[in-house]
Parts: sequence; C-alpha cells; structure tokens
Amino acid sequence: MTDRLRARELFDELGERLELRWLAGQRGATRVLERGEHLSRRPSLAGYLNVIHPNKVQIIGSAELAWLDGLDARNRWEVLQKIMDARPLAMVITQNQTCPTDLRDAAEESDTPLWTSPRRGYELLNLLQYHLARALAPRVTLHGVFMEIYSIGVLVTGDSGLGKSELALELISRGHRLVADDAPEFTQIAPDVLDGTCPDLLQDLLEVRGLGVMNIRQMFGDTAVKKNKYLRLIVHLVRAQDPSAEAMARITGESTSRKVLDLEVPVVELPVAAGRNLAVLAEAAVRLHLLRSKGMDPAAAFLARHSEFLLQGEAP
Repeated sequence: MTDRLRARELFDELGERLELRWLAGQRGATRVLERGEHLSRRPSLAGYLNVIHPNKVQIIGSAELAWLDGLDARNRWEVLQKIMDARPLAMVITQNQTCPTDLRDAAEESDTPLWTSPRRGYELLNLLQYHLARALAPRVTLHGVFMEIYSIGVLVTGDSGLGKSELALELISRGHRLVADDAPEFTQIAPDVLDGTCPDLLQDLLEVRGLGVMNIRQMFGDTAVKKNKYLRLIVHLVRAQDPSAEAMARITGESTSRKVLDLEVPVVELPVAAGRNLAVLAEAAVRLHLLRSKGMDPAAAFLARHSEFLLQGEAP
C-alpha cells in the first residue's frame, strides 16, 4: 500500500512521458507528499501557481511568469519566499520556457525540486492530477478471487476450503477472466469507483488445492486474464444450512452489502453443497445483478403478482 509519494518517484514515473528535466533543487528529491495531506487544504494536488493556497505541485506557465515579471523587486522576492516556504513537492515550468534566475536560485537554496517540460500547461495539469490522485487514493487488500464475469468485476469470497479457486478455474474455462487471486488490491479512484488490481508477485497466478500454483496466462492465453477491473459485485460462498430456515430467502435470495472503503458493494450469498454447480450460479448471480441495476427485480415482481392474485381471490 502506498501512503506517500516522493518527488524522485514522481519524476521517475512521469519523467519520460512528460519529458521532464530537472533544473534545480536536486537535494529535494526526498521531499514527501503524504496521503490525505491535501484533504484538509483547499487547492488540488496539482495546479497553476497559487501563492495564497499553494498546490503541492505548482505549474508555472507563461501567464504565471508574466505575473512574476510584473512585480517590483521587493514584492517579487516576498512572493518567491512564500512559494518556497509552502514546501511544494515540485514546481514545473511549461513549454521549456526560460527559467528566471532568481526562481532557480530560490529553488536551489530551499531544496525545492524545479522541473521543466515542453508540454503545455493543461497537459501537465491533467496528467499530474490523475497520477497523483490515483497514487495517493485510499486502497485496501481483500481476501478472495477477483474475476471479470460478463464484463463486470466480481469478487468471490468465503471461508478457506469452500472452493473459491475451483470456482474461479471453472469460470475461466467458461470464458471469463481472472484479475487477481488471494489478495486483490482495491483503490478508490473516484467517489463511486473501486478499481481492483493484482499485486505484481501474484500476476497471472491461481492456486488450486491439489494442483498447486498455475499460470493462467500460459495455460489459457492472454484473453483469460485482465490487468484491472472495477468492483461491482461480491459473491460470497457460505456453507449450506437448513433449507427451511429462511423461507423468504428462497424467493428473494440472500442479498446484502459490504462496505469497502467508502462504498457499499452488493453481496450475493451462494450456499455451497454437493451437486450445486457454483459456476452456473455465479453467472446467474451476475445476470441477476445486471437486471436489478436496470430496475428489474424478478422477486419483487413475483411478490407483487402474488399479492394481486390474493386480492383477486378475495374479491366478491
């Protein structure tokens, strides 16, 4: 789990794509941006030069340089001092514009990373905001097998020994895709989006008791695995109990929800028992979820039809 980002890491990750060059402040390569540090402040993680509410990555374009040039010597020195005192993670000059000498000197003296790029300001802004928000987004690791079933992300959970991996293997053989086994990582990249990925150590691997660790990509081909997927449904395997215990559950099914980070994710419980085809049931659960997401609930429709039937029977 990444809960901090250093200036050097940001430069290495985006340096080639944004064609960044380091102008000054190399000693500030270890400057750190903590997760959640920006939440209590008004500006975004990256933005155009802001002295009142300084962004963590300050983008300096032609308009910002012109504004600095319009200040008298004293005000200009005070502004540069405020910018450096705010300790931004880095500053980036757009379109390879000439860096003012006093700005370079101030960055060098304060160990503030100062970069330049041939890209335009809006390109830098979009890419930096997206990368920083994703790198520092809340994330969690859950136990289970994360699959793509009928184009939606489904996490299969349950106690050890209930057959999660066997179910995943059967689903893969039916044309569905594996994202991660055992420890998928979920990142909240938007208020209503959980993106699930696989740790590098477990990439393409699935462990099945009796068979050991298998490389799904090598066995089934590239189309059998997927790099990431949004989590939309959890299929939870449970041990079968007395079938007469919950009569209403026979009609409506066992549907609840589970809170993952800040989102409530629908959960469908599937009892595990001899003779039950869990792969078919998992596919049906996904199809039912897709129907419900469109406002169609067969169980509710049946109960409404049943009530109407009873009312008709009571009518004189």
